[in-house]
Amino acid sequence: MKSEKSHLIVRSVLITAILVLINIISIRLFTRLDLTAQGVFTLAQSSKDLVAQLDDRVNVKGYFTEDLPAPYNGNRRAVLDILNEYRAYAKGNLQFEFINPEGEKGEQEAQQQGVVPVQVQVVNEDKLEVKRGYMGLVFQYEDRRELLPVVQNLSSLEYDISSILKRLTSRTKKTIGFTSGHGEPELANLRQASQMLAGQYELLPINLAEDFLQEIRVDALIVVAPQKKFGEASLETMRNYLARGGKLALLLNRMNANLQSRYAQPIETGLEGLLQSHGVAVNADLVRDVQCANISVVQQQGSFTMQTQMPFAYLPVVSNFNKDNLIVKDLSAVIFHFVSSIDTAGLSASGSQLDVLVRSSKQSGRQGGFIMLDPFQRFTREDLGEDGIPLAVALTGGQLGTSRLVVVGDGDFMQDEFLGNRGNLTFFVNIVDYLADDAGLITIRSKNIAQPPLDQVSDGTKRLVKYGNLLLPPLMVIAYGFVRWRRRIVWKRRLESQL
Repeated sequence: MKSEKSHLIVRSVLITAILVLINIISIRLFTRLDLTAQGVFTLAQSSKDLVAQLDDRVNVKGYFTEDLPAPYNGNRRAVLDILNEYRAYAKGNLQFEFINPEGEKGEQEAQQQGVVPVQVQVVNEDKLEVKRGYMGLVFQYEDRRELLPVVQNLSSLEYDISSILKRLTSRTKKTIGFTSGHGEPELANLRQASQMLAGQYELLPINLAEDFLQEIRVDALIVVAPQKKFGEASLETMRNYLARGGKLALLLNRMNANLQSRYAQPIETGLEGLLQSHGVAVNADLVRDVQCANISVVQQQGSFTMQTQMPFAYLPVVSNFNKDNLIVKDLSAVIFHFVSSIDTAGLSASGSQLDVLVRSSKQSGRQGGFIMLDPFQRFTREDLGEDGIPLAVALTGGQLGTSRLVVVGDGDFMQDEFLGNRGNLTFFVNIVDYLADDAGLITIRSKNIAQPPLDQVSDGTKRLVKYGNLLLPPLMVIAYGFVRWRRRIVWKRRLESQL
C-alpha cells in the first residue's frame, strides 16, 4: 500500500512539473495556432519582410502599468507576444524592454517620452476607485523617434506597429494629390482618412486649372465627390497625367441624393467622356440592396413621437468582394451612401484589364432618373431581382499602359459624416496604397476580427433552420434513449437465456 501511495505521489509531482514546464515554455515562445481566415493573430508576410530588411537596430520601450483591471490587463501580454514575433524575424535588429512606470519619477519619465496616462476604474476592497495607468510604446531608430501613446485597439496593433516601422525607415514620402475647385470636400472633411494617410504620404490639394501636374510630383491623384463640372483645361491636365503613367481614382456621386428632402436626381461631372474613353461609365442611377444599413425615422404614434430604426435599401452594406484583388480581398463589409452602378460594356474597345472590386448582393436592383427617397417604401422581388451589380472597378493595361484607374460609384463613403464602419476607411486607404504602389500595408490594415454581414436567405430556409433548431435536439435525445432501451432489452434477454 505504501509503495502504491509513493508511486501515486511521484506521478502527481511529475505531471505537475510537466504542466508547469509547458506553461513556462508557452509564455516565452510566440508560436501559436491561428485558425482565423485572415491570420488575425499572426504577423502578415509584409510585416515579416519589413523587419527582415532593417539595416540598423530599432529599440522599443513599452511603458505599461502592471496589475491593470480587465479589459486592459491583456494588453501588455498581447503587445509582448507581437513584439516577440517582430524580434524573431528582425535578425537581431529589433529589441524591446518593458517598464512599469511606478511612482512620481516613473510616471514623469513616461510622460516625458510622450506616453499618455489613461484613467481606468478599479474595484479595491469593494470600493470603486479610479487608477491612472500607462499603455504606450516608444520606437527609436537611428536619430528618429516614433510614438504609440496608447495601445487601445488590439485588432489594429500590427498595423500600428508596422506603419511606425515603415515611417521610421523610409527616407522620403510619396505625394497624394486631392483635386479641388469643383465642390470636392476639403481635407478637413476627410479628417480620419487624412490621419491614416498622413503618416505615410504628403497630402496636397491640387487645382487642375491652375497647377500643372508635370511640374508637381504627384504619385497618385484622387477625385472625391465633385459637385461641379470639370472644365476642358482640367480634363486635359488629367488626360496628360494618365498618359504619362499617372495613377488616378475617381470616387463619384453621379446622383445628387438628399435624404432630408427625400429625392435624388442626376448630376453632370464632366468626367463622363474621360471614363468612356477607357470603356467604363458611372450610370445615373442608384443601387438598392436587401442587405442594407438602418436609418433613424421619426414616427407619430398617437400623441407620442417615436424614433425607430428602419432598413433603407439605398444604403447597401456590401460584402461581395473580389477575393483575387489585393485592395478588397480581406475586407468584411463596406457601407455605401447612395451608390451608382458602373457600366463596363465599352471595355473591349479600350483593351484594358478590368477587375470588378465590389458588387451588390444577390438581391439588389437599381433605378435611374428622378427618384423619390421614401424610407417606408417596400420593394418587391422584381425590384430586387439583380445579382452582383458592379459598384467599384480597377483598370490597368490597354490604353492606360502603365497607368492605373480606380472608379467607385460613391464619393461619400470615406467622408467623416458618412463613415459607417472601419471597412469604409480601410477600403479608401487601400485604394490610395494601391495607386501609390505601396501595397505592403494593405494586407495588414485589412485584417479584421469583426464578423461580415450575414448572407440573405429565403423565408423557407429561415423556417427550416428555426424548426430544425427547435425539434432536432429533442428528437436526437429520444432516438438515443430508444437505442439504449433496445440495447438493454437485448442484453437482458441474453442473460436470461444463459441462466
